[in-house]
Amino acid sequence: MQRQFRNPIALQRADPWIYKHTDGYYYFTASVPEFDCIELRRARTIQELGAAEPTVIWRKHVKGIMSAHIWAPEIHYIDGKWYIYFAAGSTDENEKEVWQHRMYVLENDAANPLEPTWVEKGQLRTHWESFSLDATTFEHRGVRYLVWAQQGPDTQGNSNLYIAEMSDPWTIRDQQVLLTKPEYAWETIGFRVNEGAAVLKKNGKIFISYSASATDSNYCMGLMTALDTSDLLDPHSWTKSPEPVFQTSEETGQYGPGQNCFTLSEDGSTDILVYHSRSYKQIVGDPLYDPNRHTHAQVLNWNEDGTPNFGIPK
Repeated sequence: MQRQFRNPIALQRADPWIYKHTDGYYYFTASVPEFDCIELRRARTIQELGAAEPTVIWRKHVKGIMSAHIWAPEIHYIDGKWYIYFAAGSTDENEKEVWQHRMYVLENDAANPLEPTWVEKGQLRTHWESFSLDATTFEHRGVRYLVWAQQGPDTQGNSNLYIAEMSDPWTIRDQQVLLTKPEYAWETIGFRVNEGAAVLKKNGKIFISYSASATDSNYCMGLMTALDTSDLLDPHSWTKSPEPVFQTSEETGQYGPGQNCFTLSEDGSTDILVYHSRSYKQIVGDPLYDPNRHTHAQVLNWNEDGTPNFGIPK
């Protein structure tokens, strides 16, 4: 059944993540404009999330690690517990540390994740220490995987996408593999960025969407695709879209769509694309500090060959 949404779903909530749980609720988290905490809200429908009362479930540290730029939280339910993945910078005498993000994990074993029983599990470590963010996770054929963005030690650019198996929800196994790096012109405007991965399994394939370029009107989305029978840790299993699959639309007046996730309609029959975008093109100052990236949702359609048709931001 096709669904129509009154957009924006939520004002000034960038990097949205909406999870539909078996208890009948949608759980919603996102970056807040102050970048100082993680909030969570829930509702019976996607549309109602915007009016739902947010609960702050975690605040940044006063100093040291996890004390600056709290970015892009995601909520997942794994083996009977709730997990939130997020990125954070640090504060010390060196201002550069504010931008040296690492990935961190929170855990909650309560039935309702709005309960204030979240525990810090620490940093989600990869093979090297460098700028890293936007961890997401998915399960396939009994194996749990992590996909994340990180600045590679031998590659030019701000962030590439990597994949690895996980031994638990906050630890990766030995092998990590490069999925994609910024290489096309549309991935390198302003900054050389591949980030914000989201995973969708359907039609015998695994799709990983991601965001690219600077966070202004040039922000857009690409797509990686693999057969669900392939070795997901083999880079040759994946193909990359040569063009963006979702981008600014002058027609609808939506600019810089990206940092998406996927969820389902209330009856579970329809795939829903969730993302942020702005309603204007010109930005004064650093676009990162412009608060008006709003959460949007729309139906995700499908092509005859079983690939997603993102359309244009509505």
